[in-house]
Amino acid sequence: MLDRLPIMLGLRYVRAKRRNHFISFISLTSMLGLMLGVAVLILVLSVMNGFDHELRNRVLGMVPHTKIEASEGLSDWRSLAEELTQRERVIGAAPYIQQQGMFSVGGRNEGAMVNGIEPEWEERVSIIGRHMQQGSLDDLQPGEWNLVLGSMLARNLGVSVGDRVTLLVPEASITPAGVFPRLKRFTVSGIFSVGADLDANLAYANIEDMQTLARLGDNVEGLRLQLDDLFAANSETRAIISDLGSGYRGIDWTFSHGNLFQAIQMEKRMIGLLLTVIIAVAAFNIVSTLVMVVTDKHADIAILRTIGATPRSIMGIFIVQGLAIGLIGILIGVILGVILALSISDIINFFESVLGIQFLDSNVYFISYLPSRLDWSDVFNIVAAAFVLTFLSTLYPAWRAARIQPAEVLRYE
Repeated sequence: MLDRLPIMLGLRYVRAKRRNHFISFISLTSMLGLMLGVAVLILVLSVMNGFDHELRNRVLGMVPHTKIEASEGLSDWRSLAEELTQRERVIGAAPYIQQQGMFSVGGRNEGAMVNGIEPEWEERVSIIGRHMQQGSLDDLQPGEWNLVLGSMLARNLGVSVGDRVTLLVPEASITPAGVFPRLKRFTVSGIFSVGADLDANLAYANIEDMQTLARLGDNVEGLRLQLDDLFAANSETRAIISDLGSGYRGIDWTFSHGNLFQAIQMEKRMIGLLLTVIIAVAAFNIVSTLVMVVTDKHADIAILRTIGATPRSIMGIFIVQGLAIGLIGILIGVILGVILALSISDIINFFESVLGIQFLDSNVYFISYLPSRLDWSDVFNIVAAAFVLTFLSTLYPAWRAARIQPAEVLRYE
């Protein structure tokens, strides 16, 4: 009977109605604090995981893992691409020409980066083909001067498929009439959308058309490489440049988007730490609850000691009570946090449609929606941390209860 005493009385104290309602209020606030802390931490870490996942799969699916360039351009790029794809980590290669320019149509002007690509090769290094809203990359045929625009860029220019736009490049053409900026008329043949800032500042054209516009002859600017592990991009790029020798240079994705990725990782750690402090505050509220319960139950404790209960059993009673309060809050928090993490994107979309606003503008943020990706290892770590904090918070009140001397208490009863 005495072996089961801590569990029986600890759970009974949780359920029992108290003469002192303030104790019940503190117990409830402790439970609610743990619930909200756990739920919010699960939700926030899931959103941060979502941003991390979208950065890897969408943004870095459009941005090359690494680029290999030559100081005077690449003429025999096909043989170099074949050579590089023989490497263990390289799973795809495609040629490119990049040209910064300004699109102009109907008095509207928008700056953008134009990528000259070979449509048949591009799918080896980019996810662009899977995110076409209208048209196809196959429409980018040499000599037709077709163009694929990002959805935001097309919207800002007020154009759709079939419209014509003028591209001005920052190079001058000398003519008998004087010096004029180089420009070319393109026909919009497709529109893509990846839900990222690239939709507002990226366009694609056929690589042969861009060779003509940039006056590169048969040369291309470089090769874009897709790797099996994007985190190996830096070391693999150095290895490739070392093997190719002088005259080549490599640029991996960490130069263009590395700071963004590091910022997400840092924010995830800092937000996790701050929200863990909230859980700690809620958990240590249990200390106040148990200290008041111990004070309220002095006589009960003294009677238990006189009938044979050991100090360890008395400690166990209040440890069980504190853990029961904490576990109820943690369990409800986990259920609430998981539900919110799985549905937050739909909830935000609902409010956006009702209020007619967009919380994440792709012109400001690198994606235009709120992603969420539930990681069960994060949930386990949160539960473990909350449980440990709850357990630690029960030790001092339980120790005080175990030190109560029956004779001192019963003298005044």
